[in-house]
Amino acid sequence: MNAKWRAVAALLAVMALCVGTAAGSASTGPATIRITDRQVMDKQFGDGVGAREVVRTILYKPGQESIGQGALLCTYVSPRLRSCTGSFSLPRGVIVVSGLLTTRLLYELAIVGGTGLYDNARGTFTNTVLKLRPRRDLLLFRLTG
Repeated sequence: MNAKWRAVAALLAVMALCVGTAAGSASTGPATIRITDRQVMDKQFGDGVGAREVVRTILYKPGQESIGQGALLCTYVSPRLRSCTGSFSLPRGVIVVSGLLTTRLLYELAIVGGTGLYDNARGTFTNTVLKLRPRRDLLLFRLTG
């Protein structure tokens, strides 16, 4: 086999390897996850711009069985605006969300990644308060990929 054909064979082998690797990457969507939570902690540290809020929750599937936990960390960037990042630990991995919000009564954040089944997840996360005391929310994860 001459050098030209060896180079073509090597190029084809590399292309096959790249296609196989791309086909094996994680994909999460499209899918929708609808669960509820119960807040177990909400603490604020500091006042004004730069203050932090830490929220911890227990996650439940519709039958009220605990399936994981969630955490939200927000930093105030103005008196009403918060920049937040959240992580939700589910049985098959973690979903990570991030974005800006002015109220925790109803908000939407971007799904920016995750681990396990949710590796490289994308989409939107919507949180709607259901009850204030004790605090319970409806969590809707719309996964697109």
